[in-house]
Amino acid sequence: MSAWLVLQLLALGVCSGFLAGLLGIGGGMLMVPFLTLILSTQGVGESLAVKMAIATSMATIMFTSLSSVRAHHKRRAVRWDLVRGLAPGILVGGLLAGAGLFALLKGQALALLFAAFVGFSALQMLRERKPHPGRQMPGPLGQTAVGSGIGLLSGLVGAGGGFISVPFMTWCNVPIHQAVATSAALGFPIAAANTVGYLIGGRSLPVALPGALGYLYLPGLAVVALASVSLAPLGARAAHAMDVKQLRRAFAGVLVLLAAYMLQRGLG
Repeated sequence: MSAWLVLQLLALGVCSGFLAGLLGIGGGMLMVPFLTLILSTQGVGESLAVKMAIATSMATIMFTSLSSVRAHHKRRAVRWDLVRGLAPGILVGGLLAGAGLFALLKGQALALLFAAFVGFSALQMLRERKPHPGRQMPGPLGQTAVGSGIGLLSGLVGAGGGFISVPFMTWCNVPIHQAVATSAALGFPIAAANTVGYLIGGRSLPVALPGALGYLYLPGLAVVALASVSLAPLGARAAHAMDVKQLRRAFAGVLVLLAAYMLQRGLG
């Protein structure tokens, strides 16, 4: 890799790691658009660049999640009961996405799907509607079903699931600081299941770049993961220093920008 490429990946890792800790989104929502651009400049075709960006982004979330969740756990903000309830479904949905649907969809379709779900999540956060006071998280079967949806959609767009799980948990009256922290903890099973799926689904692909393994760009994974792990705890500390309204607006603002960018990529 050239020095310029390494610097680009390091900068991406620093920003995505901070946002992963701050918003519980795994960093994938930032990584996918910019990693798509970086891979495109390296000569990877548009459709494959989107898929490689999604897969590589998801793999980095395994490392970022572990780093950010430690900082959230120290503040006793992680709802481990919800992690246990949602994780089984997440594993199933992630494997289905990575090993099956991901390979079938075109890159432009994935970009549009990314934009649609991220934009929807942003609007839900910006509306700031207070949930019904009696609403609670569903029971075990309901959490398994929700987890499957989170794992499936996360695998298709390369995000850690926070763009679904944070709005859903706050809709169910989970305080946003706990929702962000719990979403960070869910990032690891989401990333692990989908990464295995990507390896299965991309095992027959030709090598697009030196160091690529199917859909995974391993040199980029190493550089981004190293930088993101270093900054995730700082983002987590910043999250707990912000009030609820600031955190919701920050979350929604990031989502709006990324949805607009991926919409342009999908329609281009």
